[in-house]
Amino acid sequence: MNDGYKFEIKRKRPEDIYRNVFDYYDSDEISKYAESKSLMNIQEKITIRALEILELNNKNALILDLGCGPGFAGIYLNELGYKIISIDLLLDFLRYYDIKELSPIQSDMSFLPFRSRIFDAIVSISSLQWLHRIYHSKTTINLIKNLAADVYKILKPSSKAIFQFYPKNDSIMKEIGKIFIESTPLEGGFIIDNPESAKKRQIFLILNKN
Repeated sequence: MNDGYKFEIKRKRPEDIYRNVFDYYDSDEISKYAESKSLMNIQEKITIRALEILELNNKNALILDLGCGPGFAGIYLNELGYKIISIDLLLDFLRYYDIKELSPIQSDMSFLPFRSRIFDAIVSISSLQWLHRIYHSKTTINLIKNLAADVYKILKPSSKAIFQFYPKNDSIMKEIGKIFIESTPLEGGFIIDNPESAKKRQIFLILNKN
């Protein structure tokens, strides 16, 4: 993407308003999210696009669904035949549906509880924005650095991770990419679908471990 590319999301999203994910996702919000057919369809479409970008050749790949919520992306990936491990900070999301086939684990995405070089791919749909909610905060930067280090550690060689997320603006987007690339040996960059459309824009950070 051209360095001159600019955008700014003017409306406030929940991560702009609430101090943390627990404050926003009470039982009512979790139910609304998990039972939304619209969100399920949107996340399936985003997951399909993420797979196109990943270009996975191994149909038996072990994929980490990072920030899985109620399991929309993981369920779709599982139906395609991939082996899935799903992780989310909110236990109530993991319990909302019976997703035992997704091997759900409650954990903070910044502190991943896995040994080295076990995943063929990492897919994260619509969750990274919760991690970077306070721009230029030392805590935020350190959490993203820790996530980047863990992503590098747990990916197998010649594997990829993809993060679809909703940064507030181009500055935050570029800062996140810079942290991943400069703090680890990961290589990659952004793919942006419909860059000029605020409504249809989809941002993907694709990372390669050589």
